[in-house]
Order: sequence, then C-alpha cells, then structure tokens
Amino acid sequence: MALKIANITIDSANAAELAEFWAQLLERTVDPGGNEHFATVGESTGFTPTLMFVQVPDKTPGKNVVHMDLTADDLPTQHERAVALGAKHIADFDEYGVRWSTFADPEGNLFDVAVEKAAD
Repeated sequence: MALKIANITIDSANAAELAEFWAQLLERTVDPGGNEHFATVGESTGFTPTLMFVQVPDKTPGKNVVHMDLTADDLPTQHERAVALGAKHIADFDEYGVRWSTFADPEGNLFDVAVEKAAD
C-alpha cells in the first residue's frame, strides 16, 4: 500500500485563528471543536489532505517550515482574496513554464498560488 498524505500540520500561535484564515482561503470551514490549541480544516467534510493546526509555545528555529502549493484558474482574483484575508504578498515568479505568486499567511508561513495548467 502506498503512502498517502493524511494531514498537513502547521505550528501556530493560535490554532483557531490560523485555521479560519486557511478555511476562508480554500473556501472551506473550520471543523467543529476547534480552539486556540488545536483546529482542523477538512476532516469532517473529507477534504484531503486535512489541514491540522497545533498551538506551539514558540516556533523552533531550524524546524521544517510548512509550504503549500495551491493552483487557481484566475491568479489575480486569488491574489486579491489572499491579501484581503490577511496574507502578505512576497513575490511573483514566471519560471519553468509556470506563473505563481508567493505569499505569507498571517503568522508568516509561506505558500504559493500558481496558475493551473490546462489539461493537454
């Protein structure tokens, strides 16, 4: 049996607040029972992988950083949405036949939004 991604775990200062940001960005909802210590997005609806947010006292320097790559049909619209929800735009790229923007979520975790490639 091949390995499958079940969860993407993100360290956070406030799990519920960061889960709400990601839920809105992905047009999902935070699962019931979320709080400042632990929250998930997608577990109750079967959205995979489930995003899991865990409160940590402080982010450990040198620890692996979460990085998600998202795709969109309309990059400018998603750019505006991300910033309106509290993301910080970092940079734009056009390399290797792909166009994408890099953002930081409200707690500084980086993520990319790329233009979805059309099926050949």
